[in-house]
Amino acid sequence: KPGRNGQPSRTKDRNQSPRADVKPKTEGSSRCPHEATEDTGSRRVIAKASRVFNAAQVDGYVPPEVTLSTDQITPIEAADRLIRATGARVTESGDRAFYSVTHDQITMPDRVRFTGTTSLSPTEGYYAVLLHELTHWSGAKHRLDRGFGARFGEDAYAMEALVAELGAAFLCADLHITPEPRPDHAAYIDHWLRILKSDRKAIFAAASAASRAAEYLSAFTQDIQVAA
Repeated sequence: KPGRNGQPSRTKDRNQSPRADVKPKTEGSSRCPHEATEDTGSRRVIAKASRVFNAAQVDGYVPPEVTLSTDQITPIEAADRLIRATGARVTESGDRAFYSVTHDQITMPDRVRFTGTTSLSPTEGYYAVLLHELTHWSGAKHRLDRGFGARFGEDAYAMEALVAELGAAFLCADLHITPEPRPDHAAYIDHWLRILKSDRKAIFAAASAASRAAEYLSAFTQDIQVAA
């Protein structure tokens, strides 16, 4: 799923691709091409084809170096302990956050990409995203086997995203990362609720599933304490 604090990746096409630029041209006048002629009020539109090149196709071009900021995340032991206890595979690479069902693995953006916003610090942002993806991880078939296809059909993805965000909010509160609801949590949840507005009970189903996910994940640390 998408993460939320990384920039989406862009696919680069190494092949030349024609692009049609449509530019209006004034007939019989040297004025601005967007203006109609005074005498007739008419204008003619012509299509011009341009060649667009990927930067990698330009010989001798050296892209500017991108200097990333330093890691601004302050480790939170309680959160790190829970994440380690689950045994979830977490890698940090690129600029996207997502859970891969196929590889049963969580990918997080590079830590230096978390620079904070007006409503949360870099630390809060990092752990909120990671716990969001960890909630997705908990729904795998060999774990909680969470699925909404039978009830929500095409909106099953939206429902799962809502569960993940609620689960992250619950865990952030339990771990004292963000004791109070944050504006970005509320805005994200509101977005999916508008998609699921046809089912007034969707939020209750999502909250119930998110609560089970949070309890499931928190139990990993409790099991370690008991074993110790």
